[in-house]
Amino acid sequence: MNDTSTGSVQDCVFCKIVAGEIPAKKEYEDNDILVFRDIHPKATIHLLIVPKKHIEQFADLVDDTWEIWLKMNKMAQELIASFELRKVGYRLVVNGAGAALIQHLHLHLLGEIEHTMDI
Repeated sequence: MNDTSTGSVQDCVFCKIVAGEIPAKKEYEDNDILVFRDIHPKATIHLLIVPKKHIEQFADLVDDTWEIWLKMNKMAQELIASFELRKVGYRLVVNGAGAALIQHLHLHLLGEIEHTMDI
C-alpha cells in the first residue's frame, strides 16, 4: 500500500529502512537520499544509495524525480573519492524490474572488487 504523504510503500524493505523500522549501517543521510551498507556485500565496500521517496525503478523516473537521481550519482562520486576507489576499482550498478531483488530504485557502489565477481 502506498503512503502518498511520504512516498513510501508499506511492504518495501528500503522504505522501512528509511523510516527507521529496520536497522542499517548508515554512511550518509539527508532529506532526499540514504546511503547504507549492503547486508550481503559482493565486494569489500558495497554501499546502497537509495532515494527516500519510493521510486520503483530507473524506468519510473519522471521530471520531478530526476533531481534525486542526479543527487544519488553525485553522492556516488563523493563516496568514490572518500573511499579512494579510483585507485582500487569500483562498479556502479542499477538493476530494474525482475533483475532487482528489491523494487525500490537503488544504486550499488562496489569497491575493491574481485574480478571473478558476477553481478
